Amino acid sequence: MPPGPWRDCAARSRCADDARGLRVSAERKPQLDALAMGLLVLCCALWGVNQVVTKLTLVHIPPLAQAAARSLGAAVLVAAWALARGQRLSVRDGTLAGGLLAGVLFALEFGCIFVGLQYTTASRMVVFIYLAPFVVALGMPLVTRSEHPDRWQLLGLLVAFAGVAWAFAEGWQAPSAGPRQWLGDALGVAGALLWGGTTLVIRGSRLSTASAEVTLLYQLAISGVALAAAAAAAGEAWPAQIPVAGWAGLGFQTVIVCFASYLLWFWLIRHYPATRLAAFTLLTPLLGLLAGVLLLDEPLTLRLTVAGVAVALGIALVNRPR
Repeated sequence: MPPGPWRDCAARSRCADDARGLRVSAERKPQLDALAMGLLVLCCALWGVNQVVTKLTLVHIPPLAQAAARSLGAAVLVAAWALARGQRLSVRDGTLAGGLLAGVLFALEFGCIFVGLQYTTASRMVVFIYLAPFVVALGMPLVTRSEHPDRWQLLGLLVAFAGVAWAFAEGWQAPSAGPRQWLGDALGVAGALLWGGTTLVIRGSRLSTASAEVTLLYQLAISGVALAAAAAAAGEAWPAQIPVAGWAGLGFQTVIVCFASYLLWFWLIRHYPATRLAAFTLLTPLLGLLAGVLLLDEPLTLRLTVAGVAVALGIALVNRPR
C-alpha cells in the first residue's frame, strides 16, 4: 500500500465498505412480512401475464430483437430513474465483475426463453422456467450458510412445483405445439438454470450490497447489447411496420416488467431471504395459466384448482418458522 494520504483514503474506503455491509445486514429480514408478500404477488402476476404477452408479440417482432429492445429500453428508464433520484452510477465500487457475469447470464436466460417460445406454448414455458427456485434453494448454501434450506422447505418446494406441473400434465402426452416442442421445453429448462444462477451471482458477489438500480442496470444494459448482437448475427431484421398490438406488448414488457417489476424483485432480494423469495415465485406459473384463461380463452380445469392448493401448501411449508 502506498504511504501517506493514499493509505488514509484506502482505510476510509475500507471502513465505509464495512459500514455499508453492516447496514445491509441490519436491513435484511429473516422472514417475509406482509409488504414482501404483497409485492411478490404483484410481481408474480405481472410475470405470469408477461409470458402470454411475449408469445403474442412474437407475431410482430422476432425473438432476439424483441428481447434486445425491451432490455435496452428498460436500461434507459432505470438509468434515468437513478439519476433523477441523485444516485451515483459507477463501476468503481467493486461490482463490475459480478455485474458483467449477471448481465451475461441474464442475456442467455432471455435468449433461451424468447427463442423457446417459438417452439412451445407459453404455459409450458412458464412451468419449466420456474425450476429456478430449485436452483436457488440448492445453490444458496454455497453462497451463505444462513439460508440453508431444511427438509420442510425442500418438501414445500417439491409439493408446490409438483402441483403446478400436474396442472400442465394434460398436454404432455403429445406435443401440442408441434414436433419441435422438445426444443422449446429444453430452452425453458436452460432459462431456469440461468435465472437461478443469476440470483446466486447477485447474492454471492458485491452486487448484494449494491442498489437495486445498479444491479438491474448491469443486467439490462449488458443483455441488451448482447441480445442485439445475437439478433444481428441470426439475421433478424427489425420489422418495417409494427401494429399497435406489437408496440403495446413491447411497451408492457419494457416499462412494467423489465423496469418496474425487476426493480421490485432486486430490492426484495437485497432485503429478504432469497430462498423464500424464490419459493414464493412458484405462484407465477399458476397466475400465468390464469392469464391464459382470461386472455387466450384457455379452459379452467380441476387440475388448476388442485395446483392452487398445492402451491399454497408449499409456500406455507417453505415459510414456516424454523
